[in-house]
Amino acid sequence: MTSAQVDTENAPEEGYERGLNSRQVQMIAIGGAIGVGLFLGAGANIAKAGPSIILMYALAGVIIFFIMRALGELLLYRPVSGSFAEYSREFLGPFFGYFTGWTYWLMWVVTGMAELTAAAIYIHYWFPEIPQWVSALVFLVLLFVANLISVKLFGEIEFWFSMVKVTAIIGMIVIGIGVLTLGFSQAGDTAAVSNLWEFDGFFPKGIGSSLMTLQGVMFAYLAVELVGVTAGESENPEKTLPKAINTLPWRIALFYVGALTVILAVVKWTEFAEGVSPFVEAFAVIGIPAGAGIVNFVVLTAALSSCNSGMYSTGRMLRTLADNGEAPGVFRRLSSTKTPAIGIGVSVVFMGIGVVLNYTVPEKAFGYVTSVATAAGIWTWLMILISHVRYRSKVVAGRLPASSFPAPGGSVCSWIAIAFLLFVTCLIAYDADARVCLYVMACWAAALGIGWAVLKSRNPEVTERRGEPDLEKIV
Repeated sequence: MTSAQVDTENAPEEGYERGLNSRQVQMIAIGGAIGVGLFLGAGANIAKAGPSIILMYALAGVIIFFIMRALGELLLYRPVSGSFAEYSREFLGPFFGYFTGWTYWLMWVVTGMAELTAAAIYIHYWFPEIPQWVSALVFLVLLFVANLISVKLFGEIEFWFSMVKVTAIIGMIVIGIGVLTLGFSQAGDTAAVSNLWEFDGFFPKGIGSSLMTLQGVMFAYLAVELVGVTAGESENPEKTLPKAINTLPWRIALFYVGALTVILAVVKWTEFAEGVSPFVEAFAVIGIPAGAGIVNFVVLTAALSSCNSGMYSTGRMLRTLADNGEAPGVFRRLSSTKTPAIGIGVSVVFMGIGVVLNYTVPEKAFGYVTSVATAAGIWTWLMILISHVRYRSKVVAGRLPASSFPAPGGSVCSWIAIAFLLFVTCLIAYDADARVCLYVMACWAAALGIGWAVLKSRNPEVTERRGEPDLEKIV
């Protein structure tokens, strides 16, 4: 069958304002690849794996690119807000759409908790007398208000948050290269590329220990799929989405692999520890006046950026679920500014649990919520990949039109990514500390199963598989 371009102009408007322009979508995509998993979580990963953490981020980055190209092909086949849930519903059945939508909502709720926790830790750097839970609560309220105003304001906030992050990382790389080549700063005498292997080798704690960090590394990449949620509110999705996805490899190469390589060359890996941002530590060792404080501000914006994105996506996902009869109908309502205010509000209430965790167990709050978020994220990515495999099989059979943005290698890369994600899940099961998230997910699956049974008894039509889209209408 010949390739057919999807008529994105006639895609469902869903009532949203198409207020995200190309500049904002690009920065949302960039910001999604730079989060607290890099700025804060990388410290713990470096302590566990040493310089080999660079290889782990690169390996995971390749898999993330496979996932995003699979999603990109689906998005240009049929761009809709709440994309992964819709594709799961279409290619795997109503239950998988329901399960994926609610699980993605859970992922962002707990990610929001993690980001609020991280933001509170960063504020503690300047104001140690302020309790973590107070800072977390203040940020939760401020971002909630911003998300209620308009999608344009959300996009603008994300643009500038991402700009701060990008500028800071590029600055860190440039300064680090200057330290390595010119030898200036307090770190000049000890900074050397040989730091990457001199202290017990590139794999100082063994390959097994390095592989165990993959679960934390994958958390760092949560949110790259956010560009899929923006499809329903992008001005020109058929142009902006491919561009955002195709630039992912260089973003990963620069912001993760490049930045960590420079940092670990400037500062030996034994200097890093869990709970300390490697960026803050590096600037402190280099000795730039107020450098550590500046970077602390940057990582604070990274945390707030991700939490802001979480509020945005949870409201849209709840509305998608409500549109399909899988969530209370009240979530379908849009405010006068065309934002799903009720869905955002309910999500914020649940994110408030993170404030409670910061009050009760401030030293463990970040670890608890990141493991649950990673498990939920892995499910979402698996659904994207499996939906893509099913879509490709239907294209080959001539039952659906080919996307204008096909993934390289067809479904082969999707199968590789599926195997990798299942391997990471096994690593999580092996890790006694992280294993708790699988118990949480099992309880979550049981709760959703009960919800599905109730839904089926009350409204059987909602749970029935719908026919395939009319080929003549979508080409």
